[in-house]
Parts: sequence; structure tokens; C-alpha cells
Amino acid sequence: MIAMDTKKLRQKILDLAIRGKLVPQDPNDEPASVLLERIRAEKERLIAEGKIKRPKKSKSSSSESHYQNLTPPFPIPDSWEWVRLGDICSIKGGKRIPRGKTFSAHKTSHVYLRVSDMKNNTIVMSDLKYIDEDVFEEIKNYTIHSSDLYLTIAGTIGSVGSIPHEVSGMNLTENAAKLTNIGCVKEYLLYALSSSFVQEHFSSRFHQVAQPKLSIETASSAYIPLPPFYEQQRIVSEIENFLEQIAYIENGKENLQFTIQQAKSKIMDLAMQGKIVPQDLSDEAAADMLRRINPKAKIITDNPHYRDIPKNWVCTCFTDVCHASLGKTLNKATDQGQLKAYLCAINVKNGYFDLSTIKHTRILPEEFERYSVYKGDLVVCEGGDVGRCAIWQGDRIFYQNALHRIRPLMGIEQKFLKYVLLYSKNKYWIDELCSGVTIKHFTTKAMSNLIIAIPPCNEQKRIIDKIEILFKLLDEIEKTLKI
Repeated sequence: MIAMDTKKLRQKILDLAIRGKLVPQDPNDEPASVLLERIRAEKERLIAEGKIKRPKKSKSSSSESHYQNLTPPFPIPDSWEWVRLGDICSIKGGKRIPRGKTFSAHKTSHVYLRVSDMKNNTIVMSDLKYIDEDVFEEIKNYTIHSSDLYLTIAGTIGSVGSIPHEVSGMNLTENAAKLTNIGCVKEYLLYALSSSFVQEHFSSRFHQVAQPKLSIETASSAYIPLPPFYEQQRIVSEIENFLEQIAYIENGKENLQFTIQQAKSKIMDLAMQGKIVPQDLSDEAAADMLRRINPKAKIITDNPHYRDIPKNWVCTCFTDVCHASLGKTLNKATDQGQLKAYLCAINVKNGYFDLSTIKHTRILPEEFERYSVYKGDLVVCEGGDVGRCAIWQGDRIFYQNALHRIRPLMGIEQKFLKYVLLYSKNKYWIDELCSGVTIKHFTTKAMSNLIIAIPPCNEQKRIIDKIEILFKLLDEIEKTLKI
């Protein structure tokens, strides 16, 4: 199975779209040059009526909106034109809340749209802020409408999106600009601005002040490939068909990831209840094995967590089938000996170790064996996220007192104990036993109260093999979903 990078796929579709390669050209379409003349005339009319302002002259300005001397960044169809963003729309920045004013403490009729509300090409309405009437009166000329697009110019730079009708006419932050479309298909403009070509233009040209900011002038100077009007419509329709399919794929990926986690949980349920592999009557009964390896072990007959286990299984306390030892207590007052690397709770994850950060402490030679972790030792978190555990596979290393080192008795498989702990943790049984209000502790006493179900030794091995085969298969599937 081949993984699909849906983010890259989106960009590829937009890339093809702005190059005229997503839909075929129609020779009956009015060329973009005619559309551009119409846009220019409409822009002059709006300026004359005072509805938009004439852009300020700049070094990049020209009387020729289509750049007669431009070296095209890439080829476009003959019926298309290269234009500046400022040629085909009016760009106006928003306005900050006046000094000394704040957001309203209650919901009003005036929403103040922030960059944090601008996500996924739209406005996220879960945390909108409001302003009172007096504040609105001071900044009422800086609003944005559903016919406009937003463009973020500070903080998150280059995000573009539509304004839902629910917040049309609301106030716009100074960290964004509104793009008033003058003759193009609004959705085409949105997709063109979202393309990697335009986004790279934005990211390469914003200036550094107190924070990175994209100037209105720079935004206005961005090159945009302009297709004929009706081709814009066809492009938008085709893009949206593709995006719908991509959304379907992504939703499927999320569902599959959830299903994989459910499958793993079900596998552990079956394994720990004796239902994942068949029992072998020739195996030594777990109760007999337990009496042999630890005559003092408690055999527990009444346990609500394991009511339906096979007859040749046995319930007992976790510490009756292993030796558990805490690591070295770190104390600067007695910090003596050789400087050694040691494991702490942050290094231990669910089933593996994260060694990106390793700390060191001093340990006396006479402490080496007591606080050593060897290959094959099971390491369990005593504090923090209690019950996290993994089997160490490296050379000897030391460990601190926020960790337990677990070594099983003869006849108990270390990997089986690891799965028992991870299973108990996922069932929240370990949490229930732990002390501490803010920071929980999986103390030795708490560990001794953890009741577990033990199968015969050979069945432990068969269970381990089955779990690992099934988990490996599920992990391979999950890898294909990651981008």
C-alpha cells in the first residue's frame, strides 16, 4: 500500500490549475485580455464613485497591468494573462481596536475578526470576539463582507479564505487585509492565492519589524495567472471535485486510524482474557507453576477484572511474579562518584524509549549493580504518567527513583508482563491504585496490589507471538496513513 500525502496532492492540483493544465482551454472563451480591460474600466468606475481608493504609486507600479516586459515565471496558455493581484482587486488593511479599548465582555452585534479565527480558507466561529458600539463607531470603515476574501499579513502570513454570510460586514483586524474582487471568479482567486507559487512570493517578501509582516504593496505586486472568465469557472469546479475526493480520503484515514486503535485494544482484551490463542492441556497449569516459582504467592480467586479466564490460568499480585526495584534518588548533597547517563520518567514511553534527551548523575561504584538496567529489563514509570513501560534493549544504563526496574521470576515472560502493564494502564486499573492528587505515584505498595492473570509459561509465549504478529500488521497499515 502506498501512502498518500494529501497536503502535497492539494498543492499539485492548485499548481496544475494556475498553469492551465487542469481543464482544457475553449477557443470560444473570451480571452483574459478582454476581461482585464473590463476589470480596469470597472476599477476606474469604483474609484470615481469613491467606493475604493486608487492604490499608491510604487516602484513596482506600471500603467501596463499585464507586464509587457515581464519574464513569465512559467508558461501559461495564450488566452491567459499575467497580472498583479492589485490589478484585479482592491486591497485594504483592517484596523486595530483603539488604544485603551478592549473586547466586549458579552456578545454584541459587532464581531471583531482576528487572524486566529481565520483557518482552513474560512472563519472558525467557535471563539469569536465582540466589540461594543462605541468601539465599532471608531473603526466602522474597516469591515469585510462575504463578497471579499481575507489575506493574513501578520502572525500567520499568507492565509486566504472566504467570509461566511454569518459574519459578513464585521470588523477586520489590522493583521489581515480584505481583497475586494473586481471581475474575477472569487473562488479562482482564492485557489490561486493558496497555490505554492503565490505563497512562496508572500513568504519571501515580508519584512521583519517587531514581528514578520506582509505589506499591502507587496501583496498587491504578487503575480497571478489570469484565465478567461468561463475557464475560471471550470477550473473552480474541477478543483472542488478533487478537494471533495481528498476530504473523503482524509476522513477515511482518520476512521481507519481510529479503527486500528480499536483493533489493538480488542487484541489486548482477547489476549489478557485467554481468548487469542487456544489452550494446550499439556501445559503446566499456571497455579502449579506459581506455587513452584514462588510458594508465598497469593492465588486470588475473586477478581472482578478477570472473571472468565481459562481454568489453567491463575490470578495473583504483580509483585508475586517478579522482583521490582526503584532507581537512585538524586540528591546534590550526596552527589559523589562517576558521572553516568541515567534513565528518567520522560525517557520511558508506552512500549519504547525516547532517548533524545539523556541526563547524567554521579554514582558510586558500590551502587552500580543496584541502579543498573541491563538489556531485557522492564522499566516502569513510578511517577507522572504512571504505568508507562518498555523493555530496555541497549547496553547497561542507570536509572532514577521515578522508575521501577522489573525482573520476572523463572517461568514468567518479560514481554508478557509488559503487555499486562500496558493493558492495566489502558483500563485505568493502575491509576486507581496510585497515590497522589496532583502527581500520581505507582508505588511498590500500589504495584503489589495490582492483580493480574497469568497463563501457563508456554501459552505466554504463544500470546506474545500472536500479539506481535497482529500489531506489526496494524502498524504497517498505520504507517501508510502518515504524511
